[in-house]
Amino acid sequence: MQPEFSRGISELHAFDFTYDLLLYPKHLPSSVKVVEKFSHQRFVLNHIAKPMIRAGMMQPWKDDLRELATHKNVACKISGMVTEAKMPGWKNEDFRPYLDVVFEAFGEDRVMFGSDWPVCLLAGTYEQVHGIAEDYFKQFSSAVQEKFW
Repeated sequence: MQPEFSRGISELHAFDFTYDLLLYPKHLPSSVKVVEKFSHQRFVLNHIAKPMIRAGMMQPWKDDLRELATHKNVACKISGMVTEAKMPGWKNEDFRPYLDVVFEAFGEDRVMFGSDWPVCLLAGTYEQVHGIAEDYFKQFSSAVQEKFW
């Protein structure tokens, strides 16, 4: 909330720019303060805030993510998960509990795909990353899938 940062964020709305939040779970409570202060600014949470997938930890990420999602000026990019999972050896189903939380919190209108390419190549191919989302979203209607993609 430094003055220079706040001034920069306050100018983005005039240009119809979004601001990407690249966070770890420990930053989620602070991000709530930012999105509250700049309620007219659109934000995109990158990488679902990098939860500790490898350890299977859901909390406090789950509650803090839900709190952030109550702010309608925030959307969530489903990306960056494979580098947080067990390498090598992760499976699509490892991500399902996290995707359930994200989709429940943000709903069908505020989630989007992100590949995290080329960083994802540390833990999987683009096709594998795409496949995680494709596998998860096949449970939803074609209208919901279209919004997501």
